[in-house]
Amino acid sequence: MPAKAAPKRSKSVLKRARQAEALTLKNRSIKSTLKTLAKNVEAEVAGKNTEAAKAALNKAVSALDTAARKKIIHRNTAARRVSQLTKLVK
Repeated sequence: MPAKAAPKRSKSVLKRARQAEALTLKNRSIKSTLKTLAKNVEAEVAGKNTEAAKAALNKAVSALDTAARKKIIHRNTAARRVSQLTKLVK
């Protein structure tokens, strides 16, 4: 039997693939930043530095809210993480 030819791909399919790849990289970068900001809050709490912890918490909350607004993470996930970090600082 002859080998099957590869199916043709439309322009729109190729474009969506390119867009998905670009968005995946961008979202991965933002999620990595969120993790880093959370670790900064935890490090300040561990170091007993209350002012720096509050400042780090403020940055982390802002970033989490922005990510939720842009639908990079789910809004309930953002709310849960904000709650956990706030509880940790208090």
